[in-house]
Amino acid sequence: MSTAEHPPALAPLRHARERFLTGRPLPDGVPDDVVAAWRRARFFGVRPDLDGRGRESAPPVDSPLLEAARPVLTRIVAALDAERSALVLTDERLRVLWSAGNAPGDDACRDLSERAVGHNSAALALRTRRRAEVHGPEHFLDVWQDVSAVSVPLLSPETGQALGTVTIASGLRPGCRPHPGAALAEAAATAVEAELRARTRTAERALHDAYERAARGRDRAVVALDGRNRLISEAAAGLASPQVLEALERSARAWGRGGGTGDGSGASYDISLPEDAGCTVEITPVRHEGCAVGLVAVLAPRPVEPVPAALRPVSALVGASVPWRHAVAQATALARTSGPLLLVGERGTGKTTLALELLDGTAALVVDAAESPGLPETEDGTAPWLGGWAGAGDRPLLLRHAERLAQPDVAALNSLLDERPDAHLIATYTPGHSPGPCLQRLLDTLGARSVTLPALRERPEDIRELLPALAPGPAPASPPLTWTLDALRALERHPWPGNVTELAHLVRALASRRRVRGPVRRGELPDPVREGPAGRNLSPMELAERAAILEALRRHGGNKARAATALGIARATLYRKLREYQGRDALITPKP
Repeated sequence: MSTAEHPPALAPLRHARERFLTGRPLPDGVPDDVVAAWRRARFFGVRPDLDGRGRESAPPVDSPLLEAARPVLTRIVAALDAERSALVLTDERLRVLWSAGNAPGDDACRDLSERAVGHNSAALALRTRRRAEVHGPEHFLDVWQDVSAVSVPLLSPETGQALGTVTIASGLRPGCRPHPGAALAEAAATAVEAELRARTRTAERALHDAYERAARGRDRAVVALDGRNRLISEAAAGLASPQVLEALERSARAWGRGGGTGDGSGASYDISLPEDAGCTVEITPVRHEGCAVGLVAVLAPRPVEPVPAALRPVSALVGASVPWRHAVAQATALARTSGPLLLVGERGTGKTTLALELLDGTAALVVDAAESPGLPETEDGTAPWLGGWAGAGDRPLLLRHAERLAQPDVAALNSLLDERPDAHLIATYTPGHSPGPCLQRLLDTLGARSVTLPALRERPEDIRELLPALAPGPAPASPPLTWTLDALRALERHPWPGNVTELAHLVRALASRRRVRGPVRRGELPDPVREGPAGRNLSPMELAERAAILEALRRHGGNKARAATALGIARATLYRKLREYQGRDALITPKP
């Protein structure tokens, strides 16, 4: 329930906010929606002592909403007490498009989203889709403790979607409900929506005229779209698949939001189509009164190309076991599509090596969160690399050790992924301590596009293939490093808590200090590897249980969660059983 309907007393609320910020228990009677808003701001990492600027995001270059609203708001602002009040227009992402007048704490704010500045009337109005008021201590920021604001959402006349908000902010007016500017804000929103309705009819005519000019007869494959209407020629209907039309619709909606680029000169633009589209497309934006209102697409059959050569194998990722090849194939398939990718696994399982292979030489930004605590922070407490990557366009990011991210960085990354769900990000994560709520939200976001790499003890058959790949190049006139069968068996029985990284250190150490020729013998291995793990022979029942578990793991490509489901046991039970079998002789070769 909105606090605009049942206003709390501001003095007790101010006291409750101070207790909240200092971590003390709250008194009774604080509205639940206000407490929830304060908690969201804290979860997003908003600092109450921000000066109001928050996270500044650039407004769109071409905004149909701004073009329609500017003349309306310019007339209405004359009725506003500009010395003590402000009139503000935001878009659907709560970026400030236009403002006039003066109100305490509002002159420098360019982003009214809760992730940037916490609770405010514009965010509340956009969420509830009705007029909303926020007064004084209901805000999270210190600079807005003496501000009263009322906001009204702007809805599309055609689709009913929220396009933005109109806000009137003034000095604090305790006990004055509704806000004195509520009627003026309602009138401004109504007038802006009427102007949008009138412009839409004219924009539809501009789209139709552009389609007629491009078609020039029935033989051309032409599609015209604006996100609401679609004009398609007979030739285009036979050439464009539903996937192609969907891609064009997305582009049309982006143009309508001002998401396109260009100087308005009428130049053509290319967009990416599905690989199996069977056609190429040339895009021309349709402009009306200086704003992009849609697009015209001219399609042409795709020329027949020779069959491409086989994809380059991932040479640095050695191993032929089923769990390993399944994980690599799954990660490779996900990396070829847009969106982030999370690589999960124990330390040393090859997460970074796989990530670098998937990036395939791209000039990616590589950040190690384990080293970021020593870096300087920005004013909002986040590491500078995050802002640099956010503004670097499509440059991919390799984020190592996501579990070591500071909470402000995690909150900022969550917010960025909300805005850019297709961001080119590969993150590595090593499970360990229970993640906090902010990190857990990030893991949940990336969970649908995550791959778990198997530990080396789960694929011992790969060790013989890994050894020559991990060994340094031999010195001139020296033979490569080789191994006796007894040494290989000892290596395959070792549990390798450090996984491939531990194996690599062992191989390099042996290669650097050996003074004898011939294969590496078992006696040259470190004691823990040479002696092998202690254990006992498994009973017949345990052998049968172990065989069933290994068969389920092979059948499900090493995925423990699916194997546990197939066996009808809890995943924790499966992990415990694997730990019990780990290191016993029967794990590799059952004793007679």
